[in-house]
This record gives sequence, structure tokens and C-alpha cells, in this order.
Amino acid sequence: MAMEVLFQRYYSFLVKTVLRLLPNGPTAEDLVQEVFLELWRKRAHLQIKTSLKAYLRRAAVNKSLNYLRDQRLQIAPQAEDFEYRETTAGAVEKLESAELQRLIDDTIEKLPERCRLVFCLSRFEDMTYQEIADQLDISLKTVENQISKALKILKQALGPYLQSGLLGALILMLFG
Repeated sequence: MAMEVLFQRYYSFLVKTVLRLLPNGPTAEDLVQEVFLELWRKRAHLQIKTSLKAYLRRAAVNKSLNYLRDQRLQIAPQAEDFEYRETTAGAVEKLESAELQRLIDDTIEKLPERCRLVFCLSRFEDMTYQEIADQLDISLKTVENQISKALKILKQALGPYLQSGLLGALILMLFG
């Protein structure tokens, strides 16, 4: 019963997340179903250190990256026509975007605990600053300072991507 509730709550969010990396709807749906299947299989010993939404999002992104990598390895020997080169360029761009997402996630994981919590509540749970302040029993100014600190740390960690012109992808990942 609980698994069904989780599936209903997060399925469409995860499909949208995967569709950012894979343009194929049925494949995205299959990969998300695999994420839930793995969650079910590991349920007895699973320890989630972030929010469940963030955990499932990371699992879906990783599943997508693995799929893209596997597809690239299977298709590579047949790379003779122009259409393949175009597809590969798109896949490489998506892999770069996925690498950027991994760097963002790693940087968020390394944020100080309170800073990470405030940032995740704001960006991944869609809570307002006031809601965060009320829930954590801290001042609105503290929430603002923690968000500012998180964004500063992310900006430092992601400097090379900002300079390489991947700003649009970065903004989509952080705020999309």
C-alpha cells in the first residue's frame, strides 16, 4: 500500500526528470518503473540520507545515465551515417548535462547540514522561505542567509560550467 502511494506521488515527477535526459517517453517510463522496482527490492535495508524525493530523483538520473551509456556502447560500432553522428552529439550533450547534475548533487550533499536542509526544502520541496522558517523554527533572515550561502558554494563549485556556456542547463537543473 505504501509503495503504491509513493508511486502515485512521485511517478510523473520522475518521468519528467528522466525526459530531460531522454526524449523517448516509453523509455523514460520504463526507467522510472525500474527505479521503483529497485526501491521495492532494497526496501528492507535502504537508508535514505536525503529527502525521499531527492533520493528518487538521483536514482532516476543515474538510471538514465546508465541507459545512455549502454545505448552508446551498443550503437557505436554502427556509427557510419550522419543521423547517428547527430544522435551521438545529442547524447553527448545530455551526458554533459547529466555530469553537471551529478556535480550539483554532490555539491549539495557536501553543504553544511542546516544549509543543505534549507536549500533542499526550498528547491526540491517547493517550500517558501516563510514555510521553511516556520517548520525549522528559525528566522526568515536565517533562511535567506542559508540559501545565499548554498548558492555561493554551488556557484564556486560550478564555475567551469558557468564559463563554458552551460548556464541554461545549470539554471534548469537548480530551479527547474
